[in-house]
Amino acid sequence: MASLAETETPDIRVRTVSVTDYELIVGLMDGRTIAVPLAWFPRLLNASPEQRSHWELAGAGYGIHWPDLDEDLSTEGLLRGARAPRGSATWRPRIA
Repeated sequence: MASLAETETPDIRVRTVSVTDYELIVGLMDGRTIAVPLAWFPRLLNASPEQRSHWELAGAGYGIHWPDLDEDLSTEGLLRGARAPRGSATWRPRIA
C-alpha cells in the first residue's frame, strides 16, 4: 500500500519570486526553490529592476506574468529547464 506522501502531488504553485542581476529565483508552495540564469529570459535580462519586480501570479498560481514586459513563465516550464523561445532573444524594449 502506498503511503500518503507517495501519492501526494507536489504543489508547484508560485509562492515567491525574486530577480537578481543574474538569476530568476522562484519559491514553490511545496517548499522547493528554482533558480535559473536570467540570461535564459532576454526580456527579464534587459528589463529594469522596477520592471522585474512588477510581476503577478498567473494561471491559478502556476505561472508568473510581468505585465510591463509581456513575459509569461510557468512553473512546469521552469522545472523542465525550458528557456525562452529563440525569437525572444532578439527582443528589444519599445521606445515610448
